[in-house]
Amino acid sequence: MSIRAVVAGVGHYLPKRVVPNAEFETFLDTTDDWITSRSGIKQRHFASDDETTSSMAVAAAQAALADAGLNADDLDAIIVATSTADLTFPSAATMVQAGLGMTRGFAFDVQAVCAGFVFALANANAQILAGQAKRIMVIGAETFSRLMDWQDRTTCVLFGDGAGALILEAQEGTGTKDDRGILSVDLNSDGTHRDILYVDGGVSTKTVGHLRMQGKEVFRHAVEKLAQTAHISMEKAGVSSEDVDWIVPHQANIRIILGTAKKMNISEDRVVVTVPEHGNTSAASIPLALSVAKERGQIKPNDLMVTEAIGGGLAWGSVVLRW
Repeated sequence: MSIRAVVAGVGHYLPKRVVPNAEFETFLDTTDDWITSRSGIKQRHFASDDETTSSMAVAAAQAALADAGLNADDLDAIIVATSTADLTFPSAATMVQAGLGMTRGFAFDVQAVCAGFVFALANANAQILAGQAKRIMVIGAETFSRLMDWQDRTTCVLFGDGAGALILEAQEGTGTKDDRGILSVDLNSDGTHRDILYVDGGVSTKTVGHLRMQGKEVFRHAVEKLAQTAHISMEKAGVSSEDVDWIVPHQANIRIILGTAKKMNISEDRVVVTVPEHGNTSAASIPLALSVAKERGQIKPNDLMVTEAIGGGLAWGSVVLRW
């Protein structure tokens, strides 16, 4: 027998404020058609002034606990993937820990931008396999609307806010590809590509900064690297494209999502897509998509899925798991 990190529950939170593409037409030289044709995005959610990354993360975590039939004291750890924590420190994860009323265990943040949730899942999986924890809440939460340059029409229309949470717990498996839970992980980064996607500020440089992106360069790297990492993690898990029920990709751009699926020889009807409704919510996008897909009735127990993401760094990776 071998230990697997198995999904026990999932949940999400989206701010009440919905921002359709038409809203950008009032202050930018853009149109709904222009935004939709280039990204597939029709709307996104923006956090209100009194909402923060940690408050949204708490709401998503509560939904995941309810879905799993658990309470906060059943958790050993919380890992939050975010690039937009409330404060420089303490971590958003410790704020979530306090918000849930959890006084035991440990909590910390992971920062790998849009790939953050994949990196956090990999970390949680490793902690469970090592016996460090038996049950871990993994959250992706972002308020990217706070980083936008509202004069940059190529980037500010792409991003949204939200949070998604997933609970992993240790269960016994057989050590085969038929097990439920995480079957394989592949992580990568290459810091030489920093300048194509970054925020031009931070504590050490004494400025808050705005998100800057070279869209064409990011697109060029994304499809190739996402298909490559998915192939590697599938090979590690001993599965092929024919075995995969769903791709649950980072929701950045519909053309990247479908381009990656094509390279993986997986049809569009096996891809979970939420980017039209949410925009790019960075580290929140994959857990949001998982939770919404479960709500829609798309994802069912024992479904095999590949989830992959790429973000600033560049950082990219993938996870193969059976629901």
